[in-house]
Amino acid sequence: MFVKIYDKVKKFIKEEYKFLIVIFLILFLGLFRLPYNLYMGGGLININDRLTIKNSYNESGSFNMAYVKSSPATIPTYLLSYLFDWERESINDIKIDENDDAKSIWKRDQIYLKEANDDAIISAYTKAGESVKINKELLEVLYIDKDSDTNLEIGDIILKIENNVINSYDEMKEVIAKYNFNDRLSVTLLRDDEELQGYFVIRNIENEKKAGIYLVKLYDYDLSKKVELNFPNKEGGPSGGLMLSLAIYNRLTPYDITKGRKIAGTGTIDKNGNVGEIGGIKYKVMGAFDGGADVFFVPEANFDEAISVKREKGYNLNIVKIKTLDEAINYLRS
Repeated sequence: MFVKIYDKVKKFIKEEYKFLIVIFLILFLGLFRLPYNLYMGGGLININDRLTIKNSYNESGSFNMAYVKSSPATIPTYLLSYLFDWERESINDIKIDENDDAKSIWKRDQIYLKEANDDAIISAYTKAGESVKINKELLEVLYIDKDSDTNLEIGDIILKIENNVINSYDEMKEVIAKYNFNDRLSVTLLRDDEELQGYFVIRNIENEKKAGIYLVKLYDYDLSKKVELNFPNKEGGPSGGLMLSLAIYNRLTPYDITKGRKIAGTGTIDKNGNVGEIGGIKYKVMGAFDGGADVFFVPEANFDEAISVKREKGYNLNIVKIKTLDEAINYLRS
């Protein structure tokens, strides 16, 4: 039986080898990844569907985050990018150093999203006059320098250093200052909800005692009303901060600032309500127009480019320059 199957397979390969070569080439061209990412026009994500606050108010319109579609480049898609005006970015431009990889970049985007969510929640609750009690800062590892000496990983949260509880970045600096260059310090950390032990060695970086570990500041806080966010794992980055803050604020206050409109925008936000610059504005403008936005908020630093795209494409889109959460709220109210 096996002999018959072997003979049939052998005969098929001999007769159809040209077809098989073509199939192989198509698969190779379609699956082989080039060292580039491609960016193209995205769309809008309705935040109303991602947000739940108990005993909150409803909106007649919607708040929407603009996003950019991105994908690893293959040979066919790289060639198509010249026809469809997609942006090409070298992987080396995204990497922090030669040891950086796709997994680390994805983890950082997830951390940036958590940071944006924390800042959006705190700024919105504060603006709405709701109670926000910040219990402590959470220091999460964002990046590890290639010259560091540590077993910490991106995403670890630092709890203690040499049995000193760490509640803020300043407390971490104070602990490190007590030791000398090349001292190895024990670290109690949280990784995937499991408490573990790690270490880092104090490095001499520009004549300062540092761990060679770059951290992002998150928060442990209590709110007067519980908020739940539902973002898929494939989403990341900080650029939805402004719109999330607006959506939360509107749920917490009786006056509906949407007034039935489809409000879109982009921009980072800090816990004090300041709006920051983002990337990919060209494709976010395209996504806002294609998504039928009535208003599109952009950070001040991105405004000129956004207007240029609007004029180039001939879009009938109301683009509004925003520097703070207050400005966005006041615009929508008026």
